[in-house]
Amino acid sequence: MELSFVSEEHIDQVLEELGEDPVRQQEALDSLRTAQPVVLSYLFTENFSAFLKQEKEYLLYLLLVIWESVNKSGATLSTVDEEMLSQAEEANWDLLQQVDSKRFRDRLDVFFKETKQEDLLAFVEDSLLDEEDGFVSKEGREPMFVILKSIIDSFHQSA
Repeated sequence: MELSFVSEEHIDQVLEELGEDPVRQQEALDSLRTAQPVVLSYLFTENFSAFLKQEKEYLLYLLLVIWESVNKSGATLSTVDEEMLSQAEEANWDLLQQVDSKRFRDRLDVFFKETKQEDLLAFVEDSLLDEEDGFVSKEGREPMFVILKSIIDSFHQSA
């Protein structure tokens, strides 16, 4: 079985629902904590200590959008484990190491070639490039993309 395609419509619906509604965000967080505790704890490992506080909060928000969008697609997931996440992260870093380009957007092209979740990846890419909000430092973009891509890959594997 594969993860259902998560469309831009799913993502837009979730963005509208979560918005800046702390109650709805807490419900999404509780749902994620219950169904995918390893994924949530993954965000709080020592690897993430280098991120600024606002980057950590934004990363969690983006994860909640991904989680709720996957749910909206009707997917049924088994529980993601540490091994799935670790393998996905290692594969994504390996893929990124093969890219010569210096521009962030160009470096991510490699991830779009084989993905079945193009809309989700485009959402993550656009969210990390949003210059207006300034939630993410240039140094934080790539690691945040790899983290979220690894979670998406793990969800895909667990479907």
